[in-house]
Amino acid sequence: MKYFLKLNVVSILYALMVFVPLELMLNVYRITRLTNWEIGTVNILTGLTLIIGIIGGTILIYFLTKKWLGERKANFWTVVLWIPYFVLFIYVFASVFPITNGGDAPNPVTGLFAIGGLIIYPFYILIINVVGMTSDDNTIGTV
Repeated sequence: MKYFLKLNVVSILYALMVFVPLELMLNVYRITRLTNWEIGTVNILTGLTLIIGIIGGTILIYFLTKKWLGERKANFWTVVLWIPYFVLFIYVFASVFPITNGGDAPNPVTGLFAIGGLIIYPFYILIINVVGMTSDDNTIGTV
């Protein structure tokens, strides 16, 4: 039962890793309107958040996967298990913060970036799981 809970926590973190940058990217106009910042400033901050989130999240998830989940083949369930949590986060966010101002709607091209990122994301999770299972702790830091 502990493994199941840990697997779900890791899957929730995977869902958050894609949810937060996606929502920042989709809500640029809303953030601009509410903070009175320029669109360029919001885009730069969104990009920085995306890069920091990818790097920091990858390191966090890699070590959590190695420490909590070990080298089980069941770890590969995270490739699919993040999707229901992601859909739940999107639903809750859209319910709590609906778009009431027509000017807050994102550009159509932003949707293409989101679709592309969501198609690639399961492969990213798969790579983290494969690297976490095949790496040996004795080879880290040796040349």
